[in-house]
Amino acid sequence: MATGRNIRTWFEGRWHEGDVAVMRAADHGSWLGTTVFDGARWFEGVAPDLDRHMARVNRSAEALMITPTMTAEAMVEIAREGLATYPKGAAVYIRPMYWALDGDATGVVPEPGGTGFALCLEEIPMAPEGATTTLTTTRFRRPVIESSLTNAKAGCLYPNNARMLAEARTKGYANALVADALGNVAETATANVFMVKDGELFTPIANGTFLSGITRARHIANARADGMAVHEAVLGFDDFRTADEVFLSGNFSKVTPVVEFDGTHYQHGPVTRRMRELYWDWAHSGS
Repeated sequence: MATGRNIRTWFEGRWHEGDVAVMRAADHGSWLGTTVFDGARWFEGVAPDLDRHMARVNRSAEALMITPTMTAEAMVEIAREGLATYPKGAAVYIRPMYWALDGDATGVVPEPGGTGFALCLEEIPMAPEGATTTLTTTRFRRPVIESSLTNAKAGCLYPNNARMLAEARTKGYANALVADALGNVAETATANVFMVKDGELFTPIANGTFLSGITRARHIANARADGMAVHEAVLGFDDFRTADEVFLSGNFSKVTPVVEFDGTHYQHGPVTRRMRELYWDWAHSGS
């Protein structure tokens, strides 16, 4: 079942209308989960950092031992061709995907060069500017690279995210603030996280347990260019309990203010509002 509507899929060299079938039953990707993807956004006529998202899906493929078959430039061109068919005011999720087709003699290791590729566009609205979320803790943690492919945006990582979200919902919250293997805050179940203390910005240091996002990097650059102090640091749950503001950073919604973490309430404050303003200004600047 699709998340969005008005779906178009580029597969086997051409565009198809709708949510078309792209995998076979015996593909390595459908059997053993060797799938990677990335997500970019098109909204208000702009597609921020589209080239970086396309480059990252190739890095993810390589991390999963899948041979990339498309250049980032070619994927950008395909995406823009498809986006031209959408209404001017549409908001579209852009998802390039690779999966392994064949395995070696054991069936486990992907065969080099045997790669499936598709690029899917789905019309999914951006969250309203005032939309907020809530956080709780979860017993599930982010894995380390020695046990999981934390250096890839891989489909096999997402069942862990799903059980974090499911647990949070049973507690009456929308999302979970998640620890790494050592018990320090890594990110949330779905996005990177920032906190504000005394007007300065803090975010968990990228330690290999989570993807340090493209949008996260853009927020850091925008904040520093605006004269704001930004700290990538080891942060605990108590740091977030004493924060002035907290917001999520991800491609899907860019900036999502957090208004509660397990009974600790936050304002939808001036720094969070400024970060959204900086991102939108940058996105429309053509930089």
